Amino acid sequence: MNQVTNIIEVKSVSKSFLVGGQVINVLKGIDLQIKLGDFAVIFGPSGCGKSTLLHTILGLEPPTKGSVLIDNKPVYDLSSEDDRSIVRKNIFGMVYQQANWIRSLSVVENVAFPLALAGERRVDFRKQKAKEMLDLFNMADWADYSPSELSSGQQQLVALARAIITDPKILIADEPTGNLDFESGQKLMEIIAKLNQEKDKTVLMVTHDLEYLEYAITGVQMLDGEIIETFRGSEKQTMISKIRSKRDLKNEE
Repeated sequence: MNQVTNIIEVKSVSKSFLVGGQVINVLKGIDLQIKLGDFAVIFGPSGCGKSTLLHTILGLEPPTKGSVLIDNKPVYDLSSEDDRSIVRKNIFGMVYQQANWIRSLSVVENVAFPLALAGERRVDFRKQKAKEMLDLFNMADWADYSPSELSSGQQQLVALARAIITDPKILIADEPTGNLDFESGQKLMEIIAKLNQEKDKTVLMVTHDLEYLEYAITGVQMLDGEIIETFRGSEKQTMISKIRSKRDLKNEE
């Protein structure tokens, strides 16, 4: 039997910050493995450490203790932030709650920009590839608009096109539906799920919205800086029902 490869490994990671003379422990001995081709959703209440864990995985927040491996390579053994930024550029595509646009560029130019960062010098090629990405999400008609002229839902579709234009191994989605209405959020999640299922993209998503656990292959529940439960496959519905029951009881109190 072929063993499924872990593309992300977090080993005994702790992260502390010094705030006002006090040590605040944000991550407390995190162990996590994300397999190649997985759709993993990290969820939990605000302040539980989700974003800090994500930033640690991305190489943006060095752990106080422990290690992070991406594609079997230790991230924090790299000598500089510049080296880690190269890993991010080559491995990750990222969609955030709030897309950061280069305001002087059109939609298609913003989508093409990661190719320029990756060293692609052919302007015509970059633009054609960007148009293909936009067409994938039915956004080609908006190519020459400014991103600010688009709705929030449209902007997130464009952000997703920008995230995958370099064909990254891992798609990172940090609260990608946070600014969207329900319908737009569902549409975005269906597209991300399709990328996972049909394009074999490994997806790592952070959210506080339980509704989107339906799309996950792996669910990772965090509370107070710790992973308190992980579920996969048939365990998913049981876990979702249990979480919803606890939430409903709390709302009744």
